Amino acid sequence: MPDRIDPPEDSKLTRAKRQWARMGRLLTGATADPQTDRLPPGQRLVRDWPVLDLGQQPEVTPQRFRLDIDGAVARPISLSLAEFMALPQQDCISDIHCVTQWSRYDNAWTGVAARTLLDLVEPHAEAAHVMLHAFDGYATNVRLDQFAAPGVLLAHSWQGELLTAEHGGPVRAVIPRLYFWKSAKWIRRIELTVADRPGFWERNGYHNNADPWAEERYS
Repeated sequence: MPDRIDPPEDSKLTRAKRQWARMGRLLTGATADPQTDRLPPGQRLVRDWPVLDLGQQPEVTPQRFRLDIDGAVARPISLSLAEFMALPQQDCISDIHCVTQWSRYDNAWTGVAARTLLDLVEPHAEAAHVMLHAFDGYATNVRLDQFAAPGVLLAHSWQGELLTAEHGGPVRAVIPRLYFWKSAKWIRRIELTVADRPGFWERNGYHNNADPWAEERYS
């Protein structure tokens, strides 16, 4: 089975989301302070966890799983699932803010801190960006300082249970301070880069930075 499949750049879903971006759908024009306003502008609270993807969920068995961390680093590594699980583990509680307007509070995650992985690979001094690649071919970009922030995890568990496949198991990214499309599911590769380049939704009308409190939904 190949490591990845190409996501549909011109699917019905992608065309609809590009139209949302052109229309500025859901934009309120407001901003908020994350220190005082827990719920970002335009968001509504939910109790469930909606499932969102590009219409295809890759089958990532424990035997198939591999996490490569490479690019602008001194010590690239490639981890099996067992090797990943043997790394120091961290528990974090954080909120989810999806660009489609829902938020979910108090999600309990367990995984490996992004900072732990970065310490293993030793980023080059000029490295400034990270591209997250998924088993379904999806990719998204974040700044290195955002990826290295406290609370950012490569998570394998949610609410005390292993992540299900529909929510990105066996391992997904969790970047709490950004809209959740930046928290890529089914992580396959973490690529450190000197120059920034857009990921899947960033090429399709969505904001490069994705700060929910600045309502950075679209480019």
